[in-house]
Amino acid sequence: MEQYKKEFIEFMIDCNVLKFGDFVTKSGRKTPFFVNTGFYRTGAQLRRLGWYYAKAIVSKFGLDFDVLFGPAYKGIPLTVAATMAISEEYGRDIRYCSNRKEVKDHGDKGILLGSPIEDGDKVVIIEDVTTAGTSIQETLPIIKAQGKVEPIGLVVSVDRMERGQGTKSALKEIEETYGLSTTAIVTMAEVVEHLYNKEYKGRVIIDDTLKGAIDAYYQQYGAE
Repeated sequence: MEQYKKEFIEFMIDCNVLKFGDFVTKSGRKTPFFVNTGFYRTGAQLRRLGWYYAKAIVSKFGLDFDVLFGPAYKGIPLTVAATMAISEEYGRDIRYCSNRKEVKDHGDKGILLGSPIEDGDKVVIIEDVTTAGTSIQETLPIIKAQGKVEPIGLVVSVDRMERGQGTKSALKEIEETYGLSTTAIVTMAEVVEHLYNKEYKGRVIIDDTLKGAIDAYYQQYGAE
């Protein structure tokens, strides 16, 4: 596993973004782990988060794209942080764009924030976590309505590796349904690999009991 992935896992724990315990997802599944990117709350945290996203984006898609699109609302700071990191780390000035929940009819009119999307643009979409793919169903029509553009991929922070609408993972379903390439900074398998029975800051985060709960969760909800 690449060093930046290990650092990102520890970064999520430090920021209280990655939690273990008893939770219920929006889809009603009881889960022993939860990812809440709303706990990235400082400038320093967003700077580091943008850097990790930039590493994942460039590793998967390179720099041959024009716009990074972050769906409102959580996608707005993600797209800003990641485009800044790409500029600083790779010298490529990618444009950022997000959508409004409601169309603005005065001043800076329209549904988009940031850069316009133009004919010929290649677009990568950035999100926090995708479980059912419903956000993509809403996002793609907005992007495609801007002209002859090419959505090429989706990047998320964590691949939960659980079933989406069917038996395959949400990211795999998105790839097959919409023809997008997908990637994540880390997968839950990598999280478990890095933390299982290993001390981090004086404590073992994933012990045998928690590992058993995670395994049981994937027996019930894990993707093919």
